[in-house]
Amino acid sequence: MIKANNPKLQSWLDIPEGSDFPIQNIPFGIFKTKKQAPRVCTRIGDHVVDLAKMNDLGFFEGIDLPKNTLRNQYLNDFMALGKSTTRAVRDRISDLFNKRLRKWNAKEKADQFLHKVESVNMLLPVQVRDYTDFYSSIEHAKNVGAMFRDPKNALLPNWRHLPVGYHGRASSIIVSGTPIHRPKGQSKAKDATKPSFGPSRLLDFELEMAFVIGKSTELGDTVSTSKAEDYIFGMMLFNDWSARDIQAWEYVPLGPFLGKSFASTVSPWVVTLDAIDPFRVKGPKQSPKVLPYLEYEGDKNYDLNLSVDILPEEGKGKTVCQSNFKFMYWNMCQQLAHHTINGCNLNVGDMCASGTISGKNKNSYGSMLEITWRGSKPVTMPDGSERKFINDGDTVLMKGWCEKDGVRIGFGEASGKVLPVK
Repeated sequence: MIKANNPKLQSWLDIPEGSDFPIQNIPFGIFKTKKQAPRVCTRIGDHVVDLAKMNDLGFFEGIDLPKNTLRNQYLNDFMALGKSTTRAVRDRISDLFNKRLRKWNAKEKADQFLHKVESVNMLLPVQVRDYTDFYSSIEHAKNVGAMFRDPKNALLPNWRHLPVGYHGRASSIIVSGTPIHRPKGQSKAKDATKPSFGPSRLLDFELEMAFVIGKSTELGDTVSTSKAEDYIFGMMLFNDWSARDIQAWEYVPLGPFLGKSFASTVSPWVVTLDAIDPFRVKGPKQSPKVLPYLEYEGDKNYDLNLSVDILPEEGKGKTVCQSNFKFMYWNMCQQLAHHTINGCNLNVGDMCASGTISGKNKNSYGSMLEITWRGSKPVTMPDGSERKFINDGDTVLMKGWCEKDGVRIGFGEASGKVLPVK
């Protein structure tokens, strides 16, 4: 067992029942206040913990942790210290907040480094160097293939042989709570002879998880499935906003472009792979047998519950999706092995997203495209209005959590409100 994951651990901080952030989580993020510049933090219960201040007070003595690493606008330098160091920091935080371990006097100095979560601003935690989006849920791929092509041949010939992906736009990745404007661009109606220009009419969410690279490679290097987890620092919730009408017109022959690049929303907390280690499960059986570089050993999927709510500007919202990360056909280790098999180098801060996460049932579909079956089966909201896709004024709210043995490890929220076209 990883020391900080012990389900018996209790904190001297009051942690609300059902919190995403018990002492067993200890995610990492970046916060600022009106008086303090951005710096590295963690969260326990409803408190944000200033790790830079804790370092100033000597709580990380004995760990090779340069001060400037924690007084930073991004986690990149911290992640680059390596997992032996970042694990030591997580373990030390676990000790410092342990109710039964009184070796440290953290509780007596808590007013110097604790902030109520509502009193701080959470920032984008990672400076994203490059971003890759995969297409790794077989249920999602089958649904989309059935909708747009022959249902009997929903999957393209390569799909079961490699994790399909594309290089996305890193500059438009934004932190939860940041509103987006409805994108505009070209689209072409089925019965039209030429394209038209205007605001997207088919704005959608895509329920995804992202993983963050914490260890770089040189150009020409490859990463095996057995070593992939050494390069993955942690995970975040990810909403890959999609303009379906723009996407449908542009994607042949080179794939998504303006239909995706206008915005992607991430949660503010990076949850380490260590924290979700107890929730490993087997993935779906892969057939046909994959090529040797994509073979792996052990359980590489995670029992990670996911939900999506649509919240209108006025009135009650509605949960439109309840899915699970364990449905992924291609796991993160296979994705990273495939990403680097041609010698593509990795940089600390690179982000890879899973692709839409859908299950077998309609209530587990991870996009409005699937939930409403291309708009033919609208969702009825509590006020009687309908949603084929996302309306102006709507907020899309994603949540994710693992739960087992009385411990809940959550990812917080990834939310974004849609504003009218700019």
